[in-house]
Amino acid sequence: MTRDAVHRESVVEPLEMWRRRLAVAQRQAPADLVVRGGTVVNVHSGELLRRDVAIIDGRIAAIGEGYEGRQTIDATGMLVAPSFIDGHVHVESALVWVSEFARAVVPRGTGAVVTDPHEIANVAGLAGMAALRDAARDLPMRFAFTVPSCVPASAAESPGVTLGPDVVAEALAWPEVVGLGEMMDFPGLLAGNADIAAKLTSAAGLRRDGHAPGLGGDALQAYAGAGPTSDHESTSVEEARDKLRAGLMLMIREGSTEQNLHDLLPLVTDATYPRACFASDDRDCHTLLHRGHIDDILRQAIAAGLDPVRAIRMATWNTADYWRLDGIGAVAPGYHANLVLISDLAAVTVAATLYQGDVVAEDGRMVVPLPTPADAAPGLRETVRVAPLTTRDLRLAPEDARLAVQVTPGQIVTTAIAVEPLVIDGWVRADPSRDLLKLVSVERHHATGRVGVGLVRGFGLRSGALASTIAHDAHNIVAVGTNETDLLGAIALVAESQGGLAVVADGRILGHLPLPIAGLLSDGPLAEVAAGYAELEAAARVLGSPLDSPFGLLAFMSLSVIPEIRVTDRGTLVLTDRPID
Repeated sequence: MTRDAVHRESVVEPLEMWRRRLAVAQRQAPADLVVRGGTVVNVHSGELLRRDVAIIDGRIAAIGEGYEGRQTIDATGMLVAPSFIDGHVHVESALVWVSEFARAVVPRGTGAVVTDPHEIANVAGLAGMAALRDAARDLPMRFAFTVPSCVPASAAESPGVTLGPDVVAEALAWPEVVGLGEMMDFPGLLAGNADIAAKLTSAAGLRRDGHAPGLGGDALQAYAGAGPTSDHESTSVEEARDKLRAGLMLMIREGSTEQNLHDLLPLVTDATYPRACFASDDRDCHTLLHRGHIDDILRQAIAAGLDPVRAIRMATWNTADYWRLDGIGAVAPGYHANLVLISDLAAVTVAATLYQGDVVAEDGRMVVPLPTPADAAPGLRETVRVAPLTTRDLRLAPEDARLAVQVTPGQIVTTAIAVEPLVIDGWVRADPSRDLLKLVSVERHHATGRVGVGLVRGFGLRSGALASTIAHDAHNIVAVGTNETDLLGAIALVAESQGGLAVVADGRILGHLPLPIAGLLSDGPLAEVAAGYAELEAAARVLGSPLDSPFGLLAFMSLSVIPEIRVTDRGTLVLTDRPID
């Protein structure tokens, strides 16, 4: 069966349902449900309209007044809007299993996400992607998938599995798939890599997500002309404007670690807003539970002066239209009744979330059951395989330590800086007095014993070490610390627990969060995992880190496609041609 045939089959509606909707719209039969007395946010016309919404068989039959229904919801004083859509997210970054991700975001008004499962794909390949897909299938929100295009992100990383063009082509035929995932290996694309060309060709007729941090000029023209149609990596208005001019859909990102909303909002005007939407990219469970998801992005955008109706359109219709998510993203006849009732527009307070005509969340909590994650993904455990390590493996020669990673709070881009390292007995040591710490990446999929060691400034630890098996995108072990003993202890702890996050100081464990599913996800409940994550972040700050999210930023220190400098298991990688003084 062709991909087009799968898509057509998935949208076929039984004749009797079609006829029932016709009858309800023409007032010849009662609706299943009428949402009465609310103000509809019409994302097509840009209006706020006092209308009732008549629903039958999970779809909207009509918008009007006086419709009869077997059940009614009193929405007086509330806005009735489409449920929110995240244009680009890695659900694995929540640190919880997919059912607990739904528990976090559905009560916040999220009705759909476009997720790129390249985190779990780097660990477990197609089997990992299929496990996420299968677990998401019956949840009360829509999960649309993109197929990871870059596993690994580049040749400088060492994943558990490599996804070649044939595997990508196979996954592109899944009915849940709406496009090719973010094309992160822009150097490979610009060099005309044959495998990249094959993946782009396999995705013909689908959207191809982009990922081009800092790209401009002729390189941006070449990148946009090669197939990618969107980008979520802009950090300045100038960069974002260039990408809009090149025809790319602008996804304004606001995650736990990557925060670009306020820098990019000035670009959203009457002329540009139809080509802009919102994306969270990476939001951890604590952020989702306590600050929110797309509702939090909307709240910030509206507070910064963006017109509320325009903001809601950017969080719904614009995203659905770009990704061709037929039947969602608007409150209009024929659309799925995926709705949010908003009691306070400025605060984006979600009173209730409906999915296909059923109330699934009210007053900040789910009102329908969700699967528990305790027994989830049995085939995705026991994935951490590390060769024996000693402190000797964490040594760094002076000639390899002339450059260091300078982190940028609130961003995942880094700066390469020249440093004079502290050398003792012929080897480089961390120097907490200058905030010059060791940054380590350990290959953890095939027990190769490969270890990359470099220097980093900006984590601010005065003692101890942090370690994590979340290290975008290959997800080897990444650690930062003030001494080799605590570094080794933290690395050993997350390896022995088959994945997790750890804080160690003076040989003592100050915090540990196991992540047994692929070394990326907990099998615990949302609230428990969020509390554990918050305690770990707090422990890192007790050791001196000034960062809002030390572990969130640590996870990006090995990502080989983000400028300017990284440390992977293969060593320090410099991603800039500029002179470094």
